[in-house]
Amino acid sequence: MFAAIGLRKENTVEPRAPSPSRREVLARYRHLREISKHHLSEAMKFLSPDTVLHHARRLGLYVRKTIILDNPDEITMAYDLAIHTAPDGRSRAIDRYARSARFAPGSDEALMLEAMRKARFAVVSVQRRHPSAGLIVTDLFRNVELWLVDQGLEISLPAGTVFATRYYAPERFVMTAGVGMPVDRAMLTSAVESMPQSLRKSQVETVEDRRFAEAVYRAAIASGIMERVAYQDPADTGDAA
Repeated sequence: MFAAIGLRKENTVEPRAPSPSRREVLARYRHLREISKHHLSEAMKFLSPDTVLHHARRLGLYVRKTIILDNPDEITMAYDLAIHTAPDGRSRAIDRYARSARFAPGSDEALMLEAMRKARFAVVSVQRRHPSAGLIVTDLFRNVELWLVDQGLEISLPAGTVFATRYYAPERFVMTAGVGMPVDRAMLTSAVESMPQSLRKSQVETVEDRRFAEAVYRAAIASGIMERVAYQDPADTGDAA
C-alpha cells in the first residue's frame, strides 16, 4: 500500500498568493489555537469516564483497572479518539458539544468549531518550510499538500520527517489537534495489518476509517516511540517579530 503513495498536482497551498507576514500568521494561529483549546475543554464535558477508559483499554493503556503510561502524554490519544470518533450510529463528543454551543455565525469561535468537526486524521511528510511560518507537508494517503502552522513542529521537525496527526483547516493553513507522533513504514504496516477490513479499501478509505487512528496510536505506543515525544507550547519569543 505505502509504496504506491505519490503526489497529485492539486494542493491546498497557494504559492502565487501574497504571503502574509510571520507576525500576522502567528497571531492568527495563536488566536485560533486558544479557541480550539476552549472548545476541546468544553467537548470533554460531554465524555463519560467509561468512554475514555474504553479507548485507553483499546490502546493498551488500561490494564487490570489501572491506567499505565510510559509517557503521561499517551493519555491524550485516548481523549483524541473519544472526542473526534464514535462507532457507527453513535454521536461524537465534538458534535454533541457543537449542538449545545451558541456562537454568532461567522465568528472565529463558530469557524474553529466547524473546522474541528471536520478534522482529518493523516500521515504527513514534511517537505519544506513555508516562507511565512510553519511547514509545507504532504498528506500521504490523500496525496495533497498542506500549509501546516504549528510552532512546536516547525522548530523540531526537519524535511523528510513522517508523522501522524489529526488536523483542522480553519484558514488557508491547517493546524494540529494537539496529538501526533513520528511514524515509519514498519509502524504503519503494523497498524494496517491490525485492520483486516482495510485490505478491501483504498488508501483514502483506510485513513478515513475511525479505527485507523486508533491502530496507529496503538502501534506507536507499542513501539515505544512515545517515550521520546513531548507535547508543549513553545515559549513566546521572537517568533512574532
